[in-house]
Amino acid sequence: MHVNQIPASGMQQLRLRPLIRAVLLLGSASVLLSGCMVGPDFKSPSLPAGATDHYTAKPLSGMTAETVDAGAAGKAQHLSYGQVIPDAWWTQFHSDALNQLVQSALAHSPNLEAAQAALRQAQENYNAQAGTVKYPTVAAQLGATRERAELFGTTPTTLNLFNAAVNVSYTLDLFGGAHRGLESLAAQVDYQRYQTEAAYQTLVANVITTAITEASLRAQLQATREVLDTEQKQLDLVQKQFDLGAIPRSTLLNQQTQVAQTQALVSPLEKSLDFARHQLAIYVGKLPSEEGLPELDLASLQLPADLPVSLPSELVRKRPDIRANEALLHQANAALGVAVANQYPQINLTGSYGVDRAQTGSFSANSTLWNFGAGITQPIFNGGSLSAKRRAAAAARDQAEAQYRQTVLGAFQNVADSLRAIDADANTLQAQAHAASLAKASLDLGLAQYKLGAIAYLPLLDAQRLYQQTHISLVQAQAARYTDTVALYQSLGGSWLSSPQAKE
Repeated sequence: MHVNQIPASGMQQLRLRPLIRAVLLLGSASVLLSGCMVGPDFKSPSLPAGATDHYTAKPLSGMTAETVDAGAAGKAQHLSYGQVIPDAWWTQFHSDALNQLVQSALAHSPNLEAAQAALRQAQENYNAQAGTVKYPTVAAQLGATRERAELFGTTPTTLNLFNAAVNVSYTLDLFGGAHRGLESLAAQVDYQRYQTEAAYQTLVANVITTAITEASLRAQLQATREVLDTEQKQLDLVQKQFDLGAIPRSTLLNQQTQVAQTQALVSPLEKSLDFARHQLAIYVGKLPSEEGLPELDLASLQLPADLPVSLPSELVRKRPDIRANEALLHQANAALGVAVANQYPQINLTGSYGVDRAQTGSFSANSTLWNFGAGITQPIFNGGSLSAKRRAAAAARDQAEAQYRQTVLGAFQNVADSLRAIDADANTLQAQAHAASLAKASLDLGLAQYKLGAIAYLPLLDAQRLYQQTHISLVQAQAARYTDTVALYQSLGGSWLSSPQAKE
């Protein structure tokens, strides 16, 4: 016989009105008592002293130097203080190849997927704990057994026994220990959310920086090969002069050495270029052997003319690493509340309501069962364990607070360094472009004079070396303006609104 065969009269005896009233009473008590939590309430840390309206001890100029003969990388940049970083800030470089790389990375990066999964896990852990803290636990119990027994001295009789009951249990969180634990899990969700944001922003910055580095290496490699071609032509000329006996063998050896030294620079540049290419493939979720990755041309990039710089007072609300450490501080603060609450009494309430039925042949008997109980647990002696745990939790909170302050200091240093680099890069490029122009003029003049026999070979060799160094350094200075611009965007916290999670 199945449970659903219990007569209607038996089921009527199973009405749960008293138990439902008890459940509602427990839920109301939960709401009323949730505000009575021991331990310190969390407050967001205040701004560090000195976080006013500038990041550096000496305020920087609002406009960088401009270098007309350095291409797009020589454009002057204006620092717009108090402005908001735009969504998809990387589009300010006006490169379709760069945009394609970033979008591909956001869509296929395993690191970003892992961070998003960790965020979902943290949220579900919170949901699981919230159900047991905010509401009583209600469980239904159904049972059916068949046994043989003697009733009132009669012959053995086979009995069918059925029971149905609802059990309720709840722990009154009088001192807020359970709610502090729930608060800790909520802080863990916040931490993982900001970690996901940091993963998003780091991925974007790494893709852009690596793409610019790759373009720079490609330009340096091209410049080195051009220098090598020039030196090889010069070697051919020196070889002819040596064959005619016009110059000593030492001059030929010097030129051969110069060509060999320049040739030796090619392989390391090719290696670095391949490494950057491989890393870029990994960022966008591809194997290094896969093709189809767009190539960035350094000359095609546009330097953002206006750089939004958020105020120091806003930095702590924009940097995901700062917000993540604040969440950890919140979590440690809640854990301290749990440790304090564990030193106070705990009250557990239990109740059940059900019906039992015994049936054999035409005979049946029903009985209604209910119970309600309460228990209290008060720590009396534990060898100082709870007090030690409370002190340990307080120390952990102090540690989290110190780590938060250190993270804030590091963030301000990042911004100060980036701003200083932006200003210095413009000056460096201007000087390097001037040096490259002079070196090129000197080399052209030296070549013309050497062909006419007006100068010896050694001055020409020096001019060649100088031009090689300045030309490659010019490419490096151009790339630095782009990469340090990316570093400024990242140090200021990027734009979280651009991420998929922020739009959910």
